[in-house]
Amino acid sequence: MDGFDEHSPQPAPPVTFTGRKTVVAAAVTVVLIAATLLIRPARTGDDARPPAPGERAASAVGRGAPAAAVDLTALVADREKWLAGHPDDDASWAVLGSAYLEQARRTADSGWFPKAERALKRSLEVRPAEKGNFDAMTGMGALAGARGDFVTARKWGELVRAQAPRRWTAYPVLVDAYTGLGDYKGAQGAMEQLQELRPGLAADLRAAQVYRDRGWREDAVVALEAAGGSAKSPTEKAYVLFRLGELAWERGDPAEALRQYEAAQRTDPAQAEALGGRARALAALGRGGEAVRDYRLALGRTPLPRLALELGELLDSLGRPQEARAQYEAVSALAARSAADGVDQEVVLGLLEADHGDPAVAVRRLSAEWERHKSVQVADALGWALHRGGDDAQALEYAKKATEPGLRSAEFAYHRAVIEQGLGDEAAARRHLQEVERTNPVFSPVRGPLAKEALAAVGQPAPGGPENMQPRTPWVAPELPKPRPAAQKPDPAPAAPTPAKPKPKPKPSPSAR
Repeated sequence: MDGFDEHSPQPAPPVTFTGRKTVVAAAVTVVLIAATLLIRPARTGDDARPPAPGERAASAVGRGAPAAAVDLTALVADREKWLAGHPDDDASWAVLGSAYLEQARRTADSGWFPKAERALKRSLEVRPAEKGNFDAMTGMGALAGARGDFVTARKWGELVRAQAPRRWTAYPVLVDAYTGLGDYKGAQGAMEQLQELRPGLAADLRAAQVYRDRGWREDAVVALEAAGGSAKSPTEKAYVLFRLGELAWERGDPAEALRQYEAAQRTDPAQAEALGGRARALAALGRGGEAVRDYRLALGRTPLPRLALELGELLDSLGRPQEARAQYEAVSALAARSAADGVDQEVVLGLLEADHGDPAVAVRRLSAEWERHKSVQVADALGWALHRGGDDAQALEYAKKATEPGLRSAEFAYHRAVIEQGLGDEAAARRHLQEVERTNPVFSPVRGPLAKEALAAVGQPAPGGPENMQPRTPWVAPELPKPRPAAQKPDPAPAAPTPAKPKPKPKPSPSAR
C-alpha cells in the first residue's frame, strides 16, 4: 500500500489567471479570429450592399416573376455588353432572351419577341438541347406561350420535363400551354407538380390561374394572397394586386376591383395593365369620361388590341360612334403588327369581325383557330361568330364547350343565352341570363344592358307551386291486360307403402340353456 501511494499521480494544482496571462489569451483569440476571416473566402451574403438593378432583374427572371422596367433595362444592357466580347456564352444568351421576353410582357411591344427568339436560338446553337441547355429550352417554351403558340410551348415544356423531370422551370410553361390548348386537367397536374417542386410566387400564380379556369374563385383568391406574401419586390406585389383586381371584376364587384387596380398602380406606377383594368372598372361604375381617359393612357403604354376593342365598345355605348370606329380600326392595325412578330390575336380579331364587321370572316378565322387551340376562349368566340352568322344550332355546340368546363364568365353565359333564345329554348336562355346577373351584370357597357333587356323579354316562369303542377285532366289508370291463370298440375300418384322390417328375435338367456 505504501508503494502504491508513493507512485500514485498527484492532483494538478488549480489554474489561476494573472493579469499578464489574461492579456496574452485575449491577444491570441483576436489573432485567431482575424486569421479565420482572412482565410475564409467572401460569400454573397457577406456583402451588405443592395443588389444592382441587373442582379434584381436576373433574380426575378430566374424565379419566373415580373421584373421592374428599370431593372430589365439594366440587365439587357449588361448582357448585351458582355456578349459583345463573349459570343459563345450560352447561359448569357439564354438570360438575354428571357429578359427580352419580359420586356415584351411589360410593354406589350411585340417587337421584343423576335429579339428574344434570336437570343434563345443563339444559345441553343452554342449548346444544343441534346446537351441539356434547359434555360434556353424553357425560354423557347415561354416565348411560344406568350405568342399564343401553345402547341410549340407544350413541345418545349414536355422536352424539358422528359430530360429533367425535377427541373421546376418547365412546369409554368406547361401550365400555360395546357390551358391554351384546353387541357385543363393537364394544366392542373402540371400546377400540382410545380407546387411540389418549387412552392412560392410562380407556383401560387399558376395555381390561381388554374383555380380560376375551373370556377373555384375562392381558391384562386387564396392562392393570390399567398403569392402576395411570397412577392419580394414592388413590381411583384403590384402584379398580384392586378390579378386580384381581375378576379374582383369577374365576380361583378367593380368597386373592389377599382381598389385593387389603384393599389397596384400605387405600388408600381409602371403597371400599365392595372391602368386598363381601372378604366374597365370606372366604366362599370358609370364614370365613362374617366374610363375613356384611362383607356387612352393604358393604350399609350401597352398597345393591346383587347384594350382598343374595349375602348371602342365603351365609346359606342356613350353615343360616340365615329370615335368607336377609329378604335375598331386601331384593333386591326395593332393585331396586324403583332401578327408580323408571331403573336396570335385571332380571338380578338374574330370577336371584332363578329360584332363590328363580317361574321363570315369571323367564322373562318375562328374555325382555323379552333383546329390549333381548343380553349374555352376560342370555343366561345367561334360559337358567337356562328350565331352572328345565323347558324344557332352549330353555335350552341361551341357555346356548351365554352361554359361547361367551369370558368364562370358573364360574357360566355350571355353568348350562350342569346344562342338558346334564337333556338326558341326560353327556359335555358332564362337560366343563363340569370347567371349573367349573378356573375357580373356590368361585364360590358354594350352587352350588359342588352342582357337585362333580354331577361325582361324572356319573362319569368308561371308562378305557383305543386298545386299548379297537376295535369289538366283527371288521371285515369290505364287498363292493363289481366294475367292468365297458371295451369294446374296433376296430383302425383301415391307412393307404394314401404314394407316393415321384421323385429329381431330376443336371444335366450344362459340360464335357460
